[in-house]
Amino acid sequence: MELSALDIAIILAFFGLYLITGIHVAKQSGKNATNFFLSGRNMPWWLLGVSMVATTFAADTPGLVAGIVRKNGVSGNWVWWCFLLTGMLTVFFYSKLWRKSNIATDLEFYEIRYSGKSAAFLRGFRAIYLGLFFNIVIMAGVCLAAIKIGHVIFDLSAINSLLIACSITTIYSLLGGLKGVLLTDFLQFGVALGGSIWAACYIINMEQIGGLEQLVNHPNVADNLNFFPDFSQPKNYIPLLIIPLAVQWWSVWYPGAEPGGGGYIVQRMLAAKDKQHATKATLFFNIMHYAVRPWPWILLGLASLIIYPDIASLAEAFPDLDKSFIKPDLSYAAMLKMLPHGLIGLVVTSLIAAFMSTISTHLNWGSSYIVNDFYTRFIRPEASEKQQVIIGRISIIIMMFASASLALVLEEAKEAFNLLLQIGAGTGLLFIIRWFWKRVNPYSEITAMSVSFLIALIFFLGDQGRIPLIDLADHWRLVVGVIITTSAWVTVSLLTSPSSSSKLASFNKLIFDNDSKFRYFKAKMIGFLGGIIGVYAVLFGTGFILYGNHLKGVISLIFSIIGFSLIWKNWKKVVD
Repeated sequence: MELSALDIAIILAFFGLYLITGIHVAKQSGKNATNFFLSGRNMPWWLLGVSMVATTFAADTPGLVAGIVRKNGVSGNWVWWCFLLTGMLTVFFYSKLWRKSNIATDLEFYEIRYSGKSAAFLRGFRAIYLGLFFNIVIMAGVCLAAIKIGHVIFDLSAINSLLIACSITTIYSLLGGLKGVLLTDFLQFGVALGGSIWAACYIINMEQIGGLEQLVNHPNVADNLNFFPDFSQPKNYIPLLIIPLAVQWWSVWYPGAEPGGGGYIVQRMLAAKDKQHATKATLFFNIMHYAVRPWPWILLGLASLIIYPDIASLAEAFPDLDKSFIKPDLSYAAMLKMLPHGLIGLVVTSLIAAFMSTISTHLNWGSSYIVNDFYTRFIRPEASEKQQVIIGRISIIIMMFASASLALVLEEAKEAFNLLLQIGAGTGLLFIIRWFWKRVNPYSEITAMSVSFLIALIFFLGDQGRIPLIDLADHWRLVVGVIITTSAWVTVSLLTSPSSSSKLASFNKLIFDNDSKFRYFKAKMIGFLGGIIGVYAVLFGTGFILYGNHLKGVISLIFSIIGFSLIWKNWKKVVD
């Protein structure tokens, strides 16, 4: 694709704006580790909420959703829509608790909840396990999207795409710390969401598509519109709906959708002014993430079925692209080739913004683990604030290089998604109940982490043909992982001793003020259910209106008002 001078000017202008933002806050962010990783703990809910949304709007996310739509229709999105339950659980039961803990990272939780050397080991090990291993796998999936977009739109090689995209992101991540990430996230989210909506509107109204009515009635699309899979076909509804809603949402640890909260979501809660701002930010994130943002990607995925009805047509359109990259998730970038000059510049900028917001967050979050939970905890406890910032910046460079390298061997965003789900299978329930059940201890967490990883490794080696393995679909592998891992850590919890009574007492005083752990449980549960009803109703109501079924759309939106009214009515008790 030939970019015009206007396209290039738009892209360069936003690059310059992001770098200026990083430079502007560099001095303040570099003063100490708290500023660099938590922005002084005085951030408002709206900025933190937007940052959460921007971070989960990665460059690979539109391609992932478009690929799901091409494979399994709109109903295939339940594989991630189910995590709304996890998100609302975090909003109404855990966000306040995280902010009250006043810790620096969610890994520091281990040493306020558990006692002994095993707690310290768990904290240090997971700092490397999550901060490096998991983090690098996640960022590699995002870098893979940058490779595909770079080739389709700019005709760049994989190496050149990574050099350009990663270098600029690394520079402002090194300079601005979390505050720089939050401010650029705010800018990037507006550009990313606006660009995706504008692109969807333009493409749907092109002559080849003919508008929304022609889109939804096209024979390539009509069978892919349902919100729920065909209930007469167990091979469809079991993996696409039953397992995600019955098993996956509570049992699987996945970055950005951790049961009870974790990772960069908790990092933003901890950076909030107070517990009310932390709760509002997390609620805003879940509304935007699940109800507002998906439809432009879904519509482009559906439209791609008309322009590129199968993989062969995609391969024919990009003969110079490595065949290993010709996957359903390529369809989103392929559709962008049809945009006019000016708009293509904005949309490319939006994808670059999505890439940068996600990568910068993971770099800052991962380096916070390495510095706070490994370096200063075990290597050099006396490290000065300046030294901590330096180590954080060095770790950012290392993680970026490793992620870009791994991206060169991945083929599709869904591969990384499935791998992360399998590695986290069976650990989710532990993160939900560890705040309340005293028998959960460091050995429970070590067991859950080890067993789930071992099962994922066995399946991976089986796919590579290195060990004999029963052929199981991904969803049954997930169930097997959940059953074995959950059974293992629950058994270990019952066979080993809980943390010391003094540690449990100090934890309960800090988090629950020595009050009942289930205070206002009814109000929180009503808020939880209201949030689920409200968000799903907005999601489906928007879809019905886009499909031309306005009556069902209005009915759905009425349900959303009921759901959000339940939240409003119980809000004071939720954040009390």
